[in-house]
Amino acid sequence: MPVEMPLLRFEELVADALDLVPTQFAEAMDNVVVLVEDRNPEEPDILGLYHGIALTERMADYGGVLPDQIFIYREPILAICDSEEDVVEEVVITVVHEIAHHFGIDDARLHELGWG
Repeated sequence: MPVEMPLLRFEELVADALDLVPTQFAEAMDNVVVLVEDRNPEEPDILGLYHGIALTERMADYGGVLPDQIFIYREPILAICDSEEDVVEEVVITVVHEIAHHFGIDDARLHELGWG
């Protein structure tokens, strides 16, 4: 049965997950914002999405662009979880997964690393 959780509590869990990111990676995150939304309008079942130009793809002329965006989708995460503990774990996995995309790590490599 899906977990019910107020938006504010879910946002706290995302903030807690971001606090777990090692300092060297958090400091290297450049021009990126993390947002919580209920779901993706085009792919309603995805848990998260990175939208932007990965650090590995940025060239010398990179600049003057809007921040990259990491979306964490609340409703699909709650739908696959049975407890608040499951939500905490899934939020951490999703946040790490999307941050990895910011650093240019693709899904195949994430699966190899156990973050698939």
